Amino acid sequence: MIRIDELLRAYRLGYFPMSDPKDGKVYWCQPYKRAIVDLDTYKPSRDVCRLKRKKEFIVTFDEEFEGVIKGCAAPRKHDDETWISGEIIEAYVKLYELGLAHSVESWFEGELVGGLYGIALGGVFFGESMFFRRAYASRIAFDSLIQHLIKKGYQLLDAQIMNPHLGKLGAVEISHEEYMVLLAEALKKKIVFL
Repeated sequence: MIRIDELLRAYRLGYFPMSDPKDGKVYWCQPYKRAIVDLDTYKPSRDVCRLKRKKEFIVTFDEEFEGVIKGCAAPRKHDDETWISGEIIEAYVKLYELGLAHSVESWFEGELVGGLYGIALGGVFFGESMFFRRAYASRIAFDSLIQHLIKKGYQLLDAQIMNPHLGKLGAVEISHEEYMVLLAEALKKKIVFL
C-alpha cells in the first residue's frame, strides 16, 4: 500500500510512482530528462480552438475523478498493459478526497469521453495521465487545464516522460537538474487549485 505522506514527499523530491504491469509492484521513477509544458508559450492547436468555438464538449473539474483515473488505467488500443494499478488508483482517490489530486473531464452528450488527472502542490501541477473515448476529448481537457493553471498563477506543469502525444501538446524536455530548480521555486507558491 502506498503511504500518502510518502507519495507527497516523493513528488516534492522529483519522483513519481509507476507500477510494473508484469509484477504489479510500484516503483519510484526519477527520469534523467523531464517533460514539462511551458505555460508561458503554450498555444492550442487550430483543431482545439475550432472545437472550443463549436462547444462540442463540456469540460468540468473534479466531478468524476474515479471515472477519469479508471479511464486512464484502461488498456489502450494497441497496448493491453497499464502502469496504473489498483494500488495507485486507491492512493490517488485518497489524494482526491484530501483535495490534492484533481481531474478534468470532457463530456459529450452527457457521457464522460475523456479527461486527465494529476496532483496540485504549491505552484506545480503534476500531470499523471489522460485518456479519450472520442477524438480530441483529452486535448480539450488538457487545454482547459492549461487555461486554469495560467489563470491561477501556476508556474510548472510536469508531464513526466516525453512521448509523441505530449510533443503535439507542446511539451518540451529538460534536464533533471533544470527540472529540480523549477520544482523548488514553484513549490514555494501557495495556490488553491479550485
